[in-house]
Amino acid sequence: MRPRLPNVRTTRPALVIGLLALAGPVLYLARSWASGPPGFPLDDAWIHQTYARNLAEAGQWAFVPGQPSAGSTAPLWTVLLAVGYALGAPFRAWAYALGSLCLLVMALLAARLARQLFWDGAAPRTGRPAVVEVAVGLACACEWHLVWAAVSGMETLLFALLALALWERVVSDPTRRPWLTGLLGGALILTRPEGALAVGAAMLGVVLAGGAERPWPRRLAAGVFLAASCAVVVAPYLLLNYHLSGTLWPNTFYAKQAEYAVLLTQPLAVRLWRVGTAPLVGGQVLLLPGLAWGARQAVCDGWRYLRSGRSAAERGREGVAPVSRWLPLAWAAVTILVYALRLPVTYQHGRYLIPIIPILIVYGLWGALRLGGWMHGRSLLVRVWFLSTAVLLLAFWLLGAGAYSTDVAIIEGEMVAVARWLDAHVAPDALVAAHDIGALGYFARCPLLDLAGLVSPEVIPFIRDQERLLQWLAEQEADYLVTFPSWYPLLIADPRLEEVYRTDAAVTVAQGGENMAVYALRWDRTR
Repeated sequence: MRPRLPNVRTTRPALVIGLLALAGPVLYLARSWASGPPGFPLDDAWIHQTYARNLAEAGQWAFVPGQPSAGSTAPLWTVLLAVGYALGAPFRAWAYALGSLCLLVMALLAARLARQLFWDGAAPRTGRPAVVEVAVGLACACEWHLVWAAVSGMETLLFALLALALWERVVSDPTRRPWLTGLLGGALILTRPEGALAVGAAMLGVVLAGGAERPWPRRLAAGVFLAASCAVVVAPYLLLNYHLSGTLWPNTFYAKQAEYAVLLTQPLAVRLWRVGTAPLVGGQVLLLPGLAWGARQAVCDGWRYLRSGRSAAERGREGVAPVSRWLPLAWAAVTILVYALRLPVTYQHGRYLIPIIPILIVYGLWGALRLGGWMHGRSLLVRVWFLSTAVLLLAFWLLGAGAYSTDVAIIEGEMVAVARWLDAHVAPDALVAAHDIGALGYFARCPLLDLAGLVSPEVIPFIRDQERLLQWLAEQEADYLVTFPSWYPLLIADPRLEEVYRTDAAVTVAQGGENMAVYALRWDRTR
């Protein structure tokens, strides 16, 4: 049985963390609304909205009404958004509220996880775990990637929240109610497929949670219960995908890897650097020495524990089995490795890696406090280090508001503008081909061909072959093509394509991009 944590006053720090977690989304939304209409900073958010609306209004798991499809990578998030539609809530406000709530709870969970991991039985005397706890909560509440994600309309922070909740259970008492841990893991996978990595690591934590009072048959049984309860949650979703598309995972799981397969020609070291540094852009970069020291300490503690097989009483003095200390960080490292191996992309501020940022902050701050000798000597260098980290976190917190505003303006000025133009100027039955279909599906409500493979999985085998894509468009008798001109230069060079509309969003050009265009496809012309 895990010893009780000391009763320290945490109400006031939790209140400060909560207020800061809510202030960030308000700041970002206010900055964005001051520049233009409210929206989302990426087109994928509109994909979730479209699925959610169709689920609430028609009871269909479909992007295009009447055409069920396995295109939702985050079904749990889709269901939560659909609740807002069912209640008649404004869909943007509902998405912002859900994301902001996730940010608040995630910051508090990160603080609690830090305390669970690093309580050493000395909290009433030294207060060091309380320092780590409050510092982690505040850092997560104002980390700019996390605030950006809170008002992005995406599932990112729900995934981060569930991952932290999973790790809190694993490190507190791995073999207690493993079926509940499994249900939590299933919800994590339903939020994003890579949640399976965390579930696998959690099962490892259950098996390695040794001690005389936890013989291996009990640990093995707990691992089986965890896996079984997780499967109960995930199996219906996998079967639905298989029924709709013939694959267990959603179409986009395969389409993204096929589209960016060309990046795999880069050396692995380059890919690891690109993917691994993306979540460090911000104040947390100054925590790198602490992260390295914390990782070393966690691994050494776990290794010594496994080799010594210490008793429950010895483990009780530490508060948590040291073997559990390295599992969350190992999950973060494996996540980086898997993305470097399969999908080494860093667009949209490295959004696929944002969920590991709270773990990096937890270990980075703990390691920094230990490395700096917080309780044994507050040298000028240490003070400057921690003050610089805090200042940089706040600076990026403010700069992130500008980045969010720009991202929203680009999506509104390009994808949303094109969708509204099509809705007003083309026939309702016109067949439109596009790479970014989120806003198109939500506002235009016309038949779609998806060049990214989300709702048209048949394009995945030739997703980068422009000649084959053009042939496919001709076979489908598409009426319009929507794209950024530089994305498909061979396609738009074909004389059968005629540009009929181009956006004029100045913000896109100012950021070094180009405006989106709509091309009418005249198949009766000769090439």
